[in-house]
Amino acid sequence: MSAAAVEHPCDGEPEISLLESANELSEQLPGRRVEIIGGVITVAPSPDGRHGRALTKLMRPFIAAGLDDGETAVIQGIGVWLPSGPHDYAIPDLALVDEDFDDHRAENSCYDPGVFRLVAEVTSGNYQNDLRNKVAAYAEAKIPVYVVLDRKHGRVHVLTEPLAGGYDRHEVYAPGQQAPLPASIGAEVSLDVSELVQAGRPKR
Repeated sequence: MSAAAVEHPCDGEPEISLLESANELSEQLPGRRVEIIGGVITVAPSPDGRHGRALTKLMRPFIAAGLDDGETAVIQGIGVWLPSGPHDYAIPDLALVDEDFDDHRAENSCYDPGVFRLVAEVTSGNYQNDLRNKVAAYAEAKIPVYVVLDRKHGRVHVLTEPLAGGYDRHEVYAPGQQAPLPASIGAEVSLDVSELVQAGRPKR
């Protein structure tokens, strides 16, 4: 899900931490996703119905492959604590995590990035956040696979092999193609790009 940057408190107000500011915003803006990426608070708009539909479609192949039972779990909206800043965290739309993720809680109801096998975002609004800032953040956290359903341009991005500042491999798939994911996630999974793009396309 994409996001817009938020201004910091005005001069003269009592100084509070970035994390406290983010948590206050979360309380003031129910239904919106507040994150800190690269030391900047971002607020994602409330998802529309097509976003939710696309997310459901995106989830199904992982569940069908048995990845929601046994060694892994498929979870929406689980927070990942990021090493890119002292208070950085993100809340991807979808994540594939190790089954024992609950043993690896970090701060602010988030979890250590080491338990994440894959994260996925379904774009809306300012899609560039998902395709720029989060690419660097998730790569620095060494999350092995990052999937983006780009609703604006109608394609699926699969990023693998995290390096400092980004991913070494970045494959882009168009409707009519299957987007294969690395077997390292725990099973053979391929995403139907046409199905995902159609599910996320706004009605006109």
